[in-house]
Amino acid sequence: MKTSMKTYVAKPSTIERKWYVVDAKDQRLGRLATHIADTLRGKNKPEYTPNIDTGDFVVVVNAKRVAVTGRKLEKKIYYRHTGYPGGLKQRTLSQMLDKKPEDVIRLAVRGMMPKNRLSRAQLKKLKIFAGPEHGHEAQKPEELKFG
Repeated sequence: MKTSMKTYVAKPSTIERKWYVVDAKDQRLGRLATHIADTLRGKNKPEYTPNIDTGDFVVVVNAKRVAVTGRKLEKKIYYRHTGYPGGLKQRTLSQMLDKKPEDVIRLAVRGMMPKNRLSRAQLKKLKIFAGPEHGHEAQKPEELKFG
């Protein structure tokens, strides 16, 4: 008789969540977003389960100081629609960094996550701040190391 190994499946009640802080100053936008998305999903944990939210909280500071390569500041365009006919609005990356730097990182991370209900819930664990201060000192966030 052959004994088979059981597959571990995480349960929502047993998941331990940590808080991490990331300084976006002079970090490349895409690489930063990839690491944040993996941490939000919990892919860096051994108990990762695709259909359960095993991820941690991520606090991003200095979102205004994120770096991009090439001519993306002028060439990259963000589109949104008001819902009215002819209501397509567009902004360049430099305009977005001036007006809503938090949205630049949020949109980059959102694009790297699956398009489903679970990822929308996981995105709520992402806290982004334009400046160096954040209001989550009480959670004692650790610095998130990449690589």
